[in-house]
Amino acid sequence: DAWSDAKGQLHLDSQQDYQLLGARRAPEGLYLLFRRAFSTCDPKDYLIEDGTVHLIYGILEKPVRSLQAINVSALHGGLQRVQLLKPNVSIPELPRDMKTMEITAPDVVIPSQETTYWCYMAELPEGFPKHHIVMYEPVVTAGNEALVHHMEVFQCAAEFDSFPHYSGPCDSRMKPERLNYCRHVLAAWAMGAQAFYYPEEAGLAFGGPGSSRYLRLEIHYHNPLVLKGRRDSSGIRLYYTATLRPYDAGIMELGLVYTPVMAIPPGEDSFILTGYCTDKCTQLALPAAGIRIFASQLHTHLAGRKVVTVLARDGREQQVVNADSHYSPHFQEIRMLKEVVAVFPGDELITTCTYNTEDRSRATVGGFGILEEMCVNYVHYYPQTQLELCKSAVDPGYLRRYFNLVNRFNDEEVCMCPQVSVPQQFYSIPWNTFNRDVLKSLYGFAPISVHCNKSSAVRFPGEWEKQPLPSITERLREPSPRCPPSPEPQPAAPIPLQLGKLRR
Repeated sequence: DAWSDAKGQLHLDSQQDYQLLGARRAPEGLYLLFRRAFSTCDPKDYLIEDGTVHLIYGILEKPVRSLQAINVSALHGGLQRVQLLKPNVSIPELPRDMKTMEITAPDVVIPSQETTYWCYMAELPEGFPKHHIVMYEPVVTAGNEALVHHMEVFQCAAEFDSFPHYSGPCDSRMKPERLNYCRHVLAAWAMGAQAFYYPEEAGLAFGGPGSSRYLRLEIHYHNPLVLKGRRDSSGIRLYYTATLRPYDAGIMELGLVYTPVMAIPPGEDSFILTGYCTDKCTQLALPAAGIRIFASQLHTHLAGRKVVTVLARDGREQQVVNADSHYSPHFQEIRMLKEVVAVFPGDELITTCTYNTEDRSRATVGGFGILEEMCVNYVHYYPQTQLELCKSAVDPGYLRRYFNLVNRFNDEEVCMCPQVSVPQQFYSIPWNTFNRDVLKSLYGFAPISVHCNKSSAVRFPGEWEKQPLPSITERLREPSPRCPPSPEPQPAAPIPLQLGKLRR
């Protein structure tokens, strides 16, 4: 049990919380089995929590006689992201009549630019009956693992008999307008995620009467080195069954709308933005018996450091839906929840993201680009409802007032005029303490524009502009680590091991 200082030197910890249980040698190396409390209440020990854990390792060229002989910063090391504390949820038994279907890109030449969203239209066979998707997994072309950032399969709106075939950038002027009506999420995967299984009582419905045969695959390519000529046929493999389960499952987007009105100043170590799924929306869109959330996928771009979604009822925070205090945009798993979360009409789902922009010289606005930001929680739930997206953003009129205020209090004339785009206005702000604090304050009190949307991208009927922020009168207490009794004095020196000679 040791700790390293800022210079990379290791020091033996005066409070020894590590207990060696066993050791063995093998041809590939040395195996150590040890025990340590998740929370030791030692400020020099890492608190092991539910979210992402960054395991940092270093490899010694040869054994050393003391800790002081090791300089951590000079080691050949690496990083592995894991969720150490996985919930004890068993993988359901898959049905015997299960079939597979691959929705993959047709040998795409990845554009030589940093960010590309590629759209490809696929279709189910004529007369394809209703099935339940019970599992899905990524299919990533070998060699492109670092380029395929995330992928989604959407089902199109049933009111259209046909959709044009298209394979190209999602923002191209050549993309048919009708593809915008393909917004019902069937599967969502992001870098770091493994195969996803539905619980035994639910499956994701597709096919059958009242359901479109047309699917849209969307792949986000992140190509920061602007590589040319790379070909890709990545996508998602669906596992499905004709034996329907009791409930149809759904996927709902929570958090912030993809809009530049939500922005983060440069040089911030922990700037907070919050998106709301309001009581007004859940009251209108959820069934009386409510829904059950069983899994969640948190999503930001590169500045995201922490994401949490909380369920609130009657102004009181009830429980955390999903949280990651050490979130990494490079490890975006779909995570099964420890316990199913029940959400009822009138409940609120509040998603908060914390960002770090210390390495940036201009504002980071919300949007689709990798250097823009998102704050999303894709929740997996049953039974399925029409509510596909429940998100918010600050009222644009109040943001204009902020720009006017910045202009009045700024020494130099800055163009904060309506004809200049919102990102350009943010980029031209001189980021002094006053301008930062007022923006933080604005996001904390200004009315919001609520998006309470069906899968057709149409809002539920109602008044959604200039809505008041939800009033939270009682917040959940931060969980405090449970400290074990003060440990008995432990030896403050390494324990020698006699492993003997290695037998090959």
